[in-house]
Amino acid sequence: MLESLSKFLLLSGSLLLAASIWKNSELPTASTADPVLLQEPLQLATANRPFSVSAEGIRYEVKPLYLYTLHGLVVSRHDTSSWWDYLHREWNDHLNVADLCVIWGNNLKSEAYREMSFSSGQFTCNFKASSSEVFRKFDLTAISNNHMLTNNPAVAQALRNVKIGDQVRFSGYLAEYSHKHDGGFQRGTSTVRTDTGNGACETVWLEDFEVIRRNSGPWHWLIRTAWVLLGLGVVMWFAVPFRARH
Repeated sequence: MLESLSKFLLLSGSLLLAASIWKNSELPTASTADPVLLQEPLQLATANRPFSVSAEGIRYEVKPLYLYTLHGLVVSRHDTSSWWDYLHREWNDHLNVADLCVIWGNNLKSEAYREMSFSSGQFTCNFKASSSEVFRKFDLTAISNNHMLTNNPAVAQALRNVKIGDQVRFSGYLAEYSHKHDGGFQRGTSTVRTDTGNGACETVWLEDFEVIRRNSGPWHWLIRTAWVLLGLGVVMWFAVPFRARH
C-alpha cells in the first residue's frame, strides 16, 4: 500500500511539475494589465554628468543620456548570472544584472502577444508570431529589450526575482557605460523605440524599480504543490522496506 502510494505521488508530482513549468511562462490577458501599461515610455533630457560606480571590484563610468521611465509587461527575461552566460563574464560586465524584454501600449491593446513566443539570449530578445496576420498586428515600436544596470544588491535581487508575465515599472537613465579593466569594455544604448537589430536595446541605469503586479496564475502555486507531492513521494518511498521495493 505504502509503495503504491509513493509511486502515485512521485508520478503525479512529476507530471504536475512538468506541466507547471511549461505553463508558468504563459502570459496574462490584457484585461489583467494595470492601465499605466498603456502609456508610452517617458524620455526627457538630462543635465546629469557622468559618474563612477563599482561592482565586483571593477570601476565603471556611467554616462546618463536621458531620464527614462517605462511601465511594461515582461514577456521574456535573462539573468546574466546564468551558468551559460559567458559574454558578461568575459567582458567583466557586472553592472548588467538582468535583461527584461517588455511590451506596452498598442501591443497590450491588440493582444497579439498572446499568439507569439518570446525568448531571451545573452543580450537579445527574440520573438516569433504564430501567423503573418498576428505579426502585422504586433507593434514593433512597443517592445524593448532593456539591459538593467545596478550595483545595489537589493535592486539586483528584485530583478532576479522577476518572472515572465509580471508587470513592472522602472525609472532611471538611458546611459552608456564602460570600464578599463583587462582591455576595457563599452556599451551604448538606443534612444528611440523605432530601431531594430543590433544596438536597438535600451541600456538603463536604474534609480527605481518595482513590480506593479505579479503574474499570479494558478501555475505558480501549482509548482509548489508539485514539489510537495514529490517530497512526500520520496519520503514514503524510503519508508517502504527495501525488500518490498525489490
